[in-house]
Amino acid sequence: MEMQQAPTRHRRVTTDVTAQSDSPLPDGFLDAFWRYDEALLANEVAELDKLFESSHHTLRADANAILEGHAAISEFRAARPDRPTRRIARLWTRVLSDELVYSTAEVRTGAGAAGLQTQLWRRTDHGWQITAAHVTPPSKPVESTIWRVVGAPLIAGASTGRLSGETVAVKDLFAVAGVARSGGVKEYLAEQDPQTESADAVLRLLTAGASVTGVTHTDQFAFGLAGQNADWGTPVNLAAPTRIPGGSSSGSASAVRHGWSSIGLGTDTAGSIRVPSSYQGLWGFRPTHGAVSTDGVLALAPSFDTVSWLTRDPATLRAVGGVLLPDDTAPVPMRAAWSPDVNAAAEPSVREQVEHAARILDADELPALPDLAAWTAAFRTVQAHEAWAAHGTWLTTHPGSVADDVASRFAAGREITDDEVSAAWETIRAARATMTELLTGRFLVLPTVGSPIPRVNATAAEVDEHRRSTLRLTSLASLAGFPAVTIPALALDDAPLGISLVGTAGTDRAVLELAQRAGKELGV
Repeated sequence: MEMQQAPTRHRRVTTDVTAQSDSPLPDGFLDAFWRYDEALLANEVAELDKLFESSHHTLRADANAILEGHAAISEFRAARPDRPTRRIARLWTRVLSDELVYSTAEVRTGAGAAGLQTQLWRRTDHGWQITAAHVTPPSKPVESTIWRVVGAPLIAGASTGRLSGETVAVKDLFAVAGVARSGGVKEYLAEQDPQTESADAVLRLLTAGASVTGVTHTDQFAFGLAGQNADWGTPVNLAAPTRIPGGSSSGSASAVRHGWSSIGLGTDTAGSIRVPSSYQGLWGFRPTHGAVSTDGVLALAPSFDTVSWLTRDPATLRAVGGVLLPDDTAPVPMRAAWSPDVNAAAEPSVREQVEHAARILDADELPALPDLAAWTAAFRTVQAHEAWAAHGTWLTTHPGSVADDVASRFAAGREITDDEVSAAWETIRAARATMTELLTGRFLVLPTVGSPIPRVNATAAEVDEHRRSTLRLTSLASLAGFPAVTIPALALDDAPLGISLVGTAGTDRAVLELAQRAGKELGV
């Protein structure tokens, strides 16, 4: 076996690394290999693009996703928020021909954790380029963008029960016995003592046999829909690696999508379960307001806060409902309905898919609705006012503790007057009456979100604009206090897109049952 030393001019990143090859390496290969490694560690995206073959068939795979095509790989790399910190410890190569070389490198972190980097290199008109790659990154003790506290399990459930064998990822708004609560804010966490007992919803799941895997991150004080946390980072969206994961229940959604828990327990005030479910191809449910106790849950806007959950399949979604929902929310017959006015809040490509789904579900068309923009504005007024009431005092004494975008939403709530709140409630009460009249005996079919998922490297302004457009859809169920379920039935721009069903107050079990049937009709 021939041992070839890495070129001297790349000594900065390749000290004492040799290439163990079955035969002499073709000219220029090692130079290209180490050039790639330097560019990777420096996150030089343009140089990395040059070293991947420009083809629709180029592959890059890891535990999270398989990316096909130079463009998709480039987009993923450009959106990556951090750069690798590992070094190559050993390198093996197999020369397949003068034009093809297979390489496997063992990589290690400074702490000694090991991973692998495997590549197939091809000599092209542009020199040596990667045509296929697979990365097994060094293992982490815990995925810190998802979990704040994790165990095996953290708290064991009862030995028997309706949810025996299920596992729960709990959003860091819920009291979990023995664990301090952060609300997604590091500075807030520093002042908290461990909780003496778990929130009511957590206790009921434990009693039903589910075990708590751990506590997951949330957007700061749950006042967001993006899943981006300035203190703990952004989880990877396995369903669309170049897109944000959605929030504010991003940690619970990501834990379920990774397969680390079967149930994600979260909250939904303005879509915080439905949005990450839509982004990550999951089933998510928001119950009738007040149907599930919020005892032990850190509030954002109590008039709209709900204990909510998400899963990978509808059967588990219904099973959780069987434990948490009151017995009086019995199934009732309901017909599908859709609203051109509601769909108009979505982009044309989304509207077309939802209208097609409505036809499959034999949905009735609802009559024209009043000004939906006024409904959304009223919802946002009350939500922001209550959010400031819940956290304004603490934020005032802790300036700079939350990200600028979160701080601006709280600041808006500080400026809202009592008269503005009263006027907003008049609008909300009228909206509730209208929706109750129109949807009695029906369920509304609508997009969960109205446009493609923002990319990880989207600007703050782009993410905020998407949030505003999303609220025009998600706030309907929130302001009415109605149950809503999102089904992973659609796709847009190679990413998941949920379709939602909304029923009237108290029809929770019917909505869950309808969602499972509708999913089958829509091919889920």
